[in-house]
Amino acid sequence: MRNVIFSMALSLDGYIAGPQGEGDWAAPDEELHRFHNDQARELGLHVLGRRLYDVMAYWETAEEQNPSAPKHALEFARIWKQLPKLVFSKTLETVEGNTRLSHGDPAEEVRELKEGSGADIAVGGAALAATLTAHDLIDEYGLFASPVVLGGGRPFFAGDTRMDLELVETRMFGSGVVYLRYRRV
Repeated sequence: MRNVIFSMALSLDGYIAGPQGEGDWAAPDEELHRFHNDQARELGLHVLGRRLYDVMAYWETAEEQNPSAPKHALEFARIWKQLPKLVFSKTLETVEGNTRLSHGDPAEEVRELKEGSGADIAVGGAALAATLTAHDLIDEYGLFASPVVLGGGRPFFAGDTRMDLELVETRMFGSGVVYLRYRRV
């Protein structure tokens, strides 16, 4: 069985985006970017919603668009292009790169994928993660707590589902970001 993992940067008050959707505070420095690269390299699949797909589409052509980008960014672009992706959307008609589009039920499809064999599955996007959390499909949560307070916005955890979690890993980065990895108990 594969693990399903939801990881994202969040403010100290628990938001992944500010009141107007701002996320500039979450841009990783080189050290954190390399950590993300290492994590992405280990994945077997990345499932994401429409909004995050639109944001991440940049990485499909980043090497061609910006060949002088920092080495760690170009490395992520190569990892991202090779990583199989599944996008859940009711409005998209086509997707680019190593990506499959689904108009189906995310909970049903992720449940089937989880029961299969292979490397872990990452979840991208707060709305998709909330849906999967409500169906008890996420095994691990990776919180990248950033040294900023936003005062409102889109929360990391949506809904009112109680979860008991076990801390399995921590790491502090030079930027002040603290990584907290929790597993469902």
